Amino acid sequence: MRVCVIGTGYVGLVTGVCLAHIGHQVICVDNNEEKVKLMKSGQSPIYEPGLSELMQSATEAGRLEFTADLGLGVKHGEILFVAVGTPPLPTGESDTRYVEAVARGIGAHLDSGFRVIVNKSTVPIGSGDWVRRIVLDGLADRQMSEEATGNGSDVNFEVISNPEFLREGSAIYDTFNPDRIVLGGHSEKAITMMQELYQPIVERKFSEDPSLPPVPVVVTDLSSAEMIKYAANAFLATKISFINEVANICDRVGANVTQVAKGIGLDSRIGNKFLQAGIGWGGSCFPKDVSALIHTASDYGYNTELLNAAVNVNTRQRVIIIEKLQQELKILKGKVIGLLGLTFKPDTDDMRDAPALNIIEQLNRLGAKVKAYDPIVSASGLSHGLSGVLIETDPQRLADACDALVIVTEWQEFLKLDYGKMSKLMVNPVMIDGRNFLDQTTLEQAGFRYIGIGRS
Repeated sequence: MRVCVIGTGYVGLVTGVCLAHIGHQVICVDNNEEKVKLMKSGQSPIYEPGLSELMQSATEAGRLEFTADLGLGVKHGEILFVAVGTPPLPTGESDTRYVEAVARGIGAHLDSGFRVIVNKSTVPIGSGDWVRRIVLDGLADRQMSEEATGNGSDVNFEVISNPEFLREGSAIYDTFNPDRIVLGGHSEKAITMMQELYQPIVERKFSEDPSLPPVPVVVTDLSSAEMIKYAANAFLATKISFINEVANICDRVGANVTQVAKGIGLDSRIGNKFLQAGIGWGGSCFPKDVSALIHTASDYGYNTELLNAAVNVNTRQRVIIIEKLQQELKILKGKVIGLLGLTFKPDTDDMRDAPALNIIEQLNRLGAKVKAYDPIVSASGLSHGLSGVLIETDPQRLADACDALVIVTEWQEFLKLDYGKMSKLMVNPVMIDGRNFLDQTTLEQAGFRYIGIGRS
């Protein structure tokens, strides 16, 4: 099928590349010409394991193109994905100006034939009908400028909500091995086209385990599909905040939250995923989506007490690291603190709402010197807009003269560091494990005083 993906951020680029890989003809559109030039050269503008290789192979096979020309993409695609950013506003609601601009642009370029316009961006509940109106406005504007009221009379389109559930760092796997595919809309023809688009994935032709049953496809109305996305992320964020609350109690009563999490996770009604206690959630999805759902509920006169509590716990959790450092080192002014990891999670270069940012800010406020090592940030040589932190090029340079180290991101390579050598380079060999990622016995044998989260 002919596909156009508008927006080559994290979701858009992964979607376009993977659809091209399974055999569709894809044009990805972005208004940043320098970014388009980079992608045309075969380079990915984001870090995601396996993405560059798939992008290059699909481009070489002639199934994937990149352009800054929206009109070209719209005329090419039977299915048009809107995958631009919806960043949070200070109020907590989503900023939909980019979605509006794209929808209006689509309307300005639509020609004869049936199109499916797919909301892939995470948009406020009720946006499907709003996008339809904006597209029609764009079409009307074009007709007026052309002074030909008859133009566009044969334009036919439907809007579908198709939320994404990709995990950064595992996006390729998640695309080919989804738990479910959600399609929201009112048009049987549009739903059928989307089912055809995803059929190779539904049939697990690109799955790591083709013997599994077909991927469930949830067909629903537009608003329910939009709510599914928000509800899923809100639930996962709440689950993390719950185990962090339990961890804080464990610290006080002498229990071990890792054992508690294992014990409750074996209950099939609870499950063991997202029960990893630590310094809380961040990134581009959970904070934005939970805030947007809270704001939507407020618009309709409902106070989301549970979600508000989840956000409050998460905010408080980020300063747990500061409290533990103060307990060990007392006064932090003049101390040197080293952070292992900066990105909000491993296998990504994403710094959006990363807990590291709050930790750096608080340490700076208390007069500490902050150093950091991150496999991606350090290798890129880019500061990612960071201030108040010295980026080191390797873990041993990080450890040198430090009063304490903090695990902020659970990169796999941190399991294999020479902690014995690192402890000898430090002023005070203290390790605050903000992700409960390292083995306490191993660290203690390496000469560290180990402090986890809820692991008294």
